[in-house]
Amino acid sequence: MNNPDSAKHSHPDSAALSGTVIGLDIGGTKTRGVRFEDGMPVRDANAGSSNVQNVSREQAAANLAELFGTIGGGTIDEVYAGAGGIDTDQDAQALADLIAPHAPGARITVVHDSRLLLAAGGASTGVAVIAGTGSAAWGRNDAGEEARAGGWGYLLGDEGSGYWLGREAVRHSLRLMNKGLQPDRLSRALLDSCGVDEPGKLIALFHSPDTGRRYWAQQARIVVEAADAGDETSVALVNQAGRDLADLAEQAVRQLGLDGPVILGSGLGMNVPRLQAAFTSRLAEGGIVDVRILHQDPVFGVPRLVAEQRG
Repeated sequence: MNNPDSAKHSHPDSAALSGTVIGLDIGGTKTRGVRFEDGMPVRDANAGSSNVQNVSREQAAANLAELFGTIGGGTIDEVYAGAGGIDTDQDAQALADLIAPHAPGARITVVHDSRLLLAAGGASTGVAVIAGTGSAAWGRNDAGEEARAGGWGYLLGDEGSGYWLGREAVRHSLRLMNKGLQPDRLSRALLDSCGVDEPGKLIALFHSPDTGRRYWAQQARIVVEAADAGDETSVALVNQAGRDLADLAEQAVRQLGLDGPVILGSGLGMNVPRLQAAFTSRLAEGGIVDVRILHQDPVFGVPRLVAEQRG
């Protein structure tokens, strides 16, 4: 749906940006799309994920069609899309091919979604950290050198992500069960959220084709809520998530020879103060103090990126 408040999200560079640009932020759960006319956001909508690592190609295409049905139309000069899992030119081209029918004749650029985050934080160099359904760090220095840390996907990594928190809550519940202990506050909340009456049933549910990465990432809110209520296990998990994300950021910072900034964004990164505090504290231990929490959605970094691309 259109968002009348979106006009407040404009970058100082955006006034010089001519033409129509569609910005897409393609996450593991949803796709955010904004139509920019001469640098100003005029239409803003959400649809389901169009990341083929999370949904089928057919579902991704359908979700893009829904989104462009709201924000598309008329002449589109450029589409600039950021998505998780864009690790190769082939990954980028596959997504560009899905977008192309909705923007005939437009220049289409597909990048890793962390680039949007850095730009939305008002920086051209530095390190951006994604903390959402998945996790990753990406950065660039003044020499144009780039570095990545994490972003391997949920089977190999995604430490500190929503999926990681959800999975760790399941593992905690199963460990209590194995020890013959009753479910604690976190376990009871997880069981209620999943609609099962005892921890053993979480095993089949976790491996079921009816659940997946997004389902378990959504259970992160259970951990965050339990931590806010004082549950010690949940506090420890959220703090660990913040530290793990900081370690990803520090890897990229060191590779690039930077002092900062480090910009933390996405759902968990922008909305969980306890995780933010652990993240900031861990980086400060390593002497990295220029740390910023993103306060606008990454898609609003698109005007800066397109302006840079145009030179």
